[in-house]
Amino acid sequence: MTPWPQSPRLRIGADEPTARRVTWLELFYDLVFVVTVSQLAHQLSKTVSLAGVVEFVVLFVPVWWAWIGTTFYANRFDTDTGVRRGLMGVQMVAIAALAVNVHHGLAESSAGFALAYAIARFLLVLEYLWAGYCIPVARGLTTHYAVGFAIAAGLWLLSIFVPLPYRLGLWAAGLAIDFATPLTAQHHQARLLPDTEHLPERFGLFVIIVLGEAIIAVVNGIAEITWNWSSVLCAGLGFGTAFCLWWVYFENVDGSTLRLVKETGKIWVFQLWLYVHLPLVMGLTAMGVGVEHVIVAAQSGPLAGGDRWLLCGALACTYTALAVLHRTGVIFKCKARTKHRLAAAGVLLLVAIAGQPLLPLQVIGLVTLVGAIEVGLDLYQGKPQPLPQA
Repeated sequence: MTPWPQSPRLRIGADEPTARRVTWLELFYDLVFVVTVSQLAHQLSKTVSLAGVVEFVVLFVPVWWAWIGTTFYANRFDTDTGVRRGLMGVQMVAIAALAVNVHHGLAESSAGFALAYAIARFLLVLEYLWAGYCIPVARGLTTHYAVGFAIAAGLWLLSIFVPLPYRLGLWAAGLAIDFATPLTAQHHQARLLPDTEHLPERFGLFVIIVLGEAIIAVVNGIAEITWNWSSVLCAGLGFGTAFCLWWVYFENVDGSTLRLVKETGKIWVFQLWLYVHLPLVMGLTAMGVGVEHVIVAAQSGPLAGGDRWLLCGALACTYTALAVLHRTGVIFKCKARTKHRLAAAGVLLLVAIAGQPLLPLQVIGLVTLVGAIEVGLDLYQGKPQPLPQA
């Protein structure tokens, strides 16, 4: 740990002696998001309906954005100091409060949810102000972020004193400002581009967190029922689906694309990396809930429409997000892989639309088959080769 004076330093650029790696503090911080994502999934599992999905999305976005804020701060300014550890610890308490208030988060718990999010964001603002004070070259970026994020957090704090449903309007305004703040900071970002080794690793870890929900779903599904051959097969296929998605995502993660983009100064690619991961991780989380419902319903008749749409729709969202990442080169740029992912999304939507007579085992079997085909096509094309340095 860095002794006093405990001030942040710039962690990007040629002065950084070694390649950036995720720190123990970041891994510890991620634990609270494991719990929060689990609570979001549990809430969705209780209310599988259009209203339930909308509630899941509304609550997932600020949770994910809180993680994003800390991740991008750490990417540029993380320094292992006592002050930094203390602030991260308080942020973890705020995120834990988010998890506590997820249930009924758009109703009687909405004020607690808003207060927890506002506290987490104001702590991030404080970190940006401190970084700007200590690092003059970064002051333009830190001031822009601090002002934008403070206004957004202020709206969330104000929403506590506003009744529903108007409270949700302030949430929407706050999130719009939160999302717009990085988009309007391209001039400042061009001077302080993110570290291209650290960023993919952090995003990959969040993908691991949400994939972990699928594994939990398999265990929960089996634990809730009396074992039989159909439920065991559904559980195995559910695990296979998660494994295929892990393979498809991590086989194609390649930091050389981001390194090349950094040299050409295309800020929009970094921003695309950021925003397209939102539907990706939401889809993976919802997929885990869908798998659990399939396992529980394994011995019933045709799979209920809500469960079928949840599983297939979530995966269609995930594969579409992967297609966008492939097409733009944020992950391994490949037109063929883009077409394959879109084809997978199309097949899954077709199952959701026309799969009323299908049994749970048939639905999960088709879903897993789609994932296996995607893995097979990637193997046939071969492992991505790193892009040459410019």
